[in-house]
Amino acid sequence: MPVSGASEVIVVGAGLAGLTCAADLCAAGVSVRVLEAGDRPGGRMRTDVRDGFRLDRGFHIFNTDYPQVRRHIDVHALDLRGFAGGCLLCTDSGRHLLGHPLRMPGAWHEAVPGHLASAGDLARVAAWCAKELVTPVSRLEAAKDTSARAALEKAGLSKPFIDGVLRPFFAGVFFDTELATSSRVLHLVCHSMLRGTIALPAEGIGAVPLQLAERLPAGALELERPVTQLTDAGVLLADGTELPADHVVIATDPATAGDLAPSVQVLDSVPVTTYYHAALRPPTSEPILLIDGTLRVLTTIVISNALPAAAPEGTALIATSLATAAPPPEAVVRERLAELYETDTSDWHEVATYRIARALPRMDPPWPLTRPCRIGPGRYLCGDHRATGSVQGAMASGARAAREVVAALG
Repeated sequence: MPVSGASEVIVVGAGLAGLTCAADLCAAGVSVRVLEAGDRPGGRMRTDVRDGFRLDRGFHIFNTDYPQVRRHIDVHALDLRGFAGGCLLCTDSGRHLLGHPLRMPGAWHEAVPGHLASAGDLARVAAWCAKELVTPVSRLEAAKDTSARAALEKAGLSKPFIDGVLRPFFAGVFFDTELATSSRVLHLVCHSMLRGTIALPAEGIGAVPLQLAERLPAGALELERPVTQLTDAGVLLADGTELPADHVVIATDPATAGDLAPSVQVLDSVPVTTYYHAALRPPTSEPILLIDGTLRVLTTIVISNALPAAAPEGTALIATSLATAAPPPEAVVRERLAELYETDTSDWHEVATYRIARALPRMDPPWPLTRPCRIGPGRYLCGDHRATGSVQGAMASGARAAREVVAALG
């Protein structure tokens, strides 16, 4: 078989984890080759352009508070566009504005109906959020791991409040409708959400990995180069070419990682489906997230209200997510959107639908917040499934893999 020139390190996969790993290796003076099977970097964080629409592969948000974001990303260059303060919880009793629990505490008392939350619930959730905000991350990471539901119950919150308000809210964060997610992950995510700004790059979420990719040395990133096998010498490409490398970092989704390294346990994932609809008129004038209290959908937002470049002029783009890879027919989803937005959706048309079977790792407790990256001599594994299912988790795992490789190189 043909053999290409040697490289100190090959990184398989150009998602956030792989790009972060490659960036840190380059900064350490290590020769790196990044092999990406697709036609663009980004992994799950890509933005497609179709008929004048900019469509993220699934609805994303970007949190500016993540430490790895502050370390690696020029946030100003992303031209971030923010969302409206808070979100609208849509229940059978109406739409209720949930503002930032610490910046807008009065909004909860005015908006959340009594059958969903008592005065005690509202006081306790404010106290819980204040504690999450000031508790050092090291203490959050060291806390006993239970389920998110158990952690919320421990905070003294009532079952109606948990099920009617917090369960639909966190379902949109973790794609977990049962609050089964690790309490450690819940604590870390809440800590960052309370501290940070939630926004999106003006050109879509794909701008984040693209920025990382553009900082790599010329020629370091090779697109449409699928790796099919690890070899004793390095990696084997789909075209039969073997590329030697002293160290190989697998930075792919869990299933692909399991194919390349059969000894690695393939962790479960949770799915999501995102519908994009176009409308002649936006059903709301604000870039505000609507949360479906019934969980028939997770969230919906007029994304073009936040990102005007996401839709052609004179058209509104609506993004709606469901916690399933096998969603109901589009017409059924559109009917639910008519109820959520309190408007006629019969003239909306479907622009695209993304069914993402492995959107996030299933982070049931006990969930290790960090896992060693080395899986064998000269072989490493990184990704959000090795940390937390977030931008921070993916980048932190990639950075850890880079540190372990540099240590091995001496």
